[in-house]
Amino acid sequence: MKILAVSDIESRYYYEYYSPGKLDGFDLILACGDLSRNYLEFLATLSHCPVLYIHGNHDDSLDKDPPGGCICVEDRIYVYKGIRILGLGGSYRYRKGNHMFTEQQMCRRIRRLQLNLWRYKGFDILMTHAPARHINDFDSLSHRGFECFGKLLDKYTPRFFVHGHIHKNYGVNIPQKTVHGNTIIINAFDSCEFEYKN
Repeated sequence: MKILAVSDIESRYYYEYYSPGKLDGFDLILACGDLSRNYLEFLATLSHCPVLYIHGNHDDSLDKDPPGGCICVEDRIYVYKGIRILGLGGSYRYRKGNHMFTEQQMCRRIRRLQLNLWRYKGFDILMTHAPARHINDFDSLSHRGFECFGKLLDKYTPRFFVHGHIHKNYGVNIPQKTVHGNTIIINAFDSCEFEYKN
């Protein structure tokens, strides 16, 4: 399965420089937050696959006006062609906002999912906006990752962990792909293509 992950900025390659057929080869699009409603609807309209999205820390406007044609997977496990995708949007709280959370608040969100995690026997892709703590995050509150995400990775060992929030222009050594145990971690800033092989 060919997957396109996007986050934080509208990819010029897939949006501004779009040409017919450019999105045809994807089986799934994962939108990891801080993307405009128009861009998400554009992807949903011109691709031939589901567009799953979660909220970034700047996505309060999507609460009242969600993007048409897209599927919100916030706080749930969504199964697509046998692939279990867990969505947890938002960032570490550094100011007031609908999609900013303390570590304790994010832990509570995960605890509320325990029955589904048991029912689905875990998940294959963790889809978040923020990264995990100490895995390509920063010490500043605005770009700190969540410790509970690392615990999810250690407990369930998903195949992929896809996040955004850490812009690659923040530094020259910010990787797009990292490995943590048996999990491939993808920073979806702008866009990143990857394959999920059964």
